[in-house]
Amino acid sequence: MSSITEPNDQSGSAPFFSKQATVAKPGFSRWMVPPAALAVHLCIGQAYAFSVFNGPLTKVIGITQSAPDDWSLTSLGWIFSLAIVFLGLSAAFAGKWLEHVGPRRTMFTAACCFGGGFLVSALGVYLHQIVLLYLGYGVIGGIGLGLGYVSPVSTLIRWFPDRRGMATGMAIMGFGGGAMIAAPLSVALMNHFRSATSIGVAETFVVLGIAYFISMSIGSLAIRVPPADWKPAGWTPPATNQKKMISRNHVDIDQALKTPQFYLIWLVLFLNVTAGIGILGQASVMIQESFKDTVTAAAAAGFVGLLSLFNMGGRFVWASASDWIGRKNTYFIFFALGAVLYYLVPGFAASGQIALFVLAYCVILSMYGGGFATVPAYLADMFGTAFVGGIHGRLLTAWAAAGVAGPVLVNYIRAYEVAHGVAKADAYTMTIHIMVVLLVIGFVCNLLVKRVDDKHHMTDAQLAKGA
Repeated sequence: MSSITEPNDQSGSAPFFSKQATVAKPGFSRWMVPPAALAVHLCIGQAYAFSVFNGPLTKVIGITQSAPDDWSLTSLGWIFSLAIVFLGLSAAFAGKWLEHVGPRRTMFTAACCFGGGFLVSALGVYLHQIVLLYLGYGVIGGIGLGLGYVSPVSTLIRWFPDRRGMATGMAIMGFGGGAMIAAPLSVALMNHFRSATSIGVAETFVVLGIAYFISMSIGSLAIRVPPADWKPAGWTPPATNQKKMISRNHVDIDQALKTPQFYLIWLVLFLNVTAGIGILGQASVMIQESFKDTVTAAAAAGFVGLLSLFNMGGRFVWASASDWIGRKNTYFIFFALGAVLYYLVPGFAASGQIALFVLAYCVILSMYGGGFATVPAYLADMFGTAFVGGIHGRLLTAWAAAGVAGPVLVNYIRAYEVAHGVAKADAYTMTIHIMVVLLVIGFVCNLLVKRVDDKHHMTDAQLAKGA
């Protein structure tokens, strides 16, 4: 198996940020690439921790309590929503550009956008103009999120053709774990900068913006792509694997959208994420209502933290396991086991079995994270490695859609149930049964995925021209 064809000129005459300049020289260790990817993903994973700023941002004027002119939580909620929307849009529409200019320029652009978004937001806090927060973190920062998320993935897959799942799992695990660093760091910085006249948010935004820019820039400078026809020492590319559906051919970005496989895998990701993301957002309230007078707010916070650990760990464990059992089989486990666990959860709650309740959701959230980390390798198996970054970017629109569908299912159905007299402890039962149905549909969609028809494959001439 070969990587996407790269120019052979490694003389150093190519512009520093060009794709040619990132081609690795002889002796370069591929194990230098995962840390470069992590330098980016650990930073952009901060997005999951943005909620720590919501409370302080409602007191920018009042300092100790909200003043009449302070922002409301409702208006602040749009900052994160915009960031996720522009993450999806930038990942989807910048795919071709990523494949054309290479990972270094894309990752450095992500560093400028994500770090710069914090600085624009800091100005917005200082001037008390929320539109600057929408523009800064929401739009500019969201673009940085999208570019930073997809840019290292295709490079890792090309460096690790023998361990695609493990490689992408390492990077995307960083996105899941970034919030675990960002949350306490942000709180500590706000406490450090807090004064009688400042809540400390603007100053924290400046520090974070600079720190994230530096870390992501280092990652962009360290990234390398393999030379043409490179392969790991001692590894022989296998013949097309019919059982695991690993292809040695390549499909163009636009052509991939003409295949049923793209839309089936889109549904696979959408349904897997929908089943997990809504629960993740309501985990604290859900466990307290399910075990009223038994689980305290502090214990519920610990439950949320535990789910985050399984979400992060599942990204590496499940993606690595997919190298052995195949991507399609991995998603079979996600949907089958997930459906069974969701079906059992209401019974665990009704019988007061907290340990089984917690264990079930931990496994479910590990598969939620594993779905994110496994899908890039699934795409590489189906469509080849030449344009997997761009194809992956377009598939992430499933994440954006699930980000709306999951919380709507959990929140609105629960509200409807409670409004019609259902006890809060039982209000999640209908939602969970709907999740079971969605997972069964996902199982069927995954079952229908077959190898891509030969008519969609690029010829060697087309591949060389598109490189």
